[in-house]
Amino acid sequence: MAPTIRIASSSDLPQVAALFNDYRQFYEQPADLELATTFMRDRLQAGDSLVLVIESEEHGIVGFTQLYPLFDSVSAQRSFILYDLYISQSARRQGLARALMIAATYEARRRGAGRLELQTGRSNLPAQRLYEGLGWERDDAFFVYAIHP
Repeated sequence: MAPTIRIASSSDLPQVAALFNDYRQFYEQPADLELATTFMRDRLQAGDSLVLVIESEEHGIVGFTQLYPLFDSVSAQRSFILYDLYISQSARRQGLARALMIAATYEARRRGAGRLELQTGRSNLPAQRLYEGLGWERDDAFFVYAIHP
């Protein structure tokens, strides 16, 4: 049976938190399942992010993406930032990340977003190929700045 994509619920917390913990480790953060669980519980309870999961009947939830709502002042529209996208190691190379990206785009559009954006590491070439293959355009006109207060 084909994997299904749906909006995560609080009952998905154990699986989503475990994947989020793996995701953070991919970005060279220490393993911390308690932190991952608390963070994802807060997101799911508050509804301040949109978490989509992909699951198979055989393996349960094998991936997720998380979108945060924003507003685009210039276009005066709602927008989202796709901040997290992760597929478990054992489920990769099956088109699941692509399916999640398509579902995220659809869901953002359904919620009235005029723009969906993301950032990725310069060295994350597989992700860049995925995004560009889906029609995402890299923005070379703006620099991204950050501060950690």
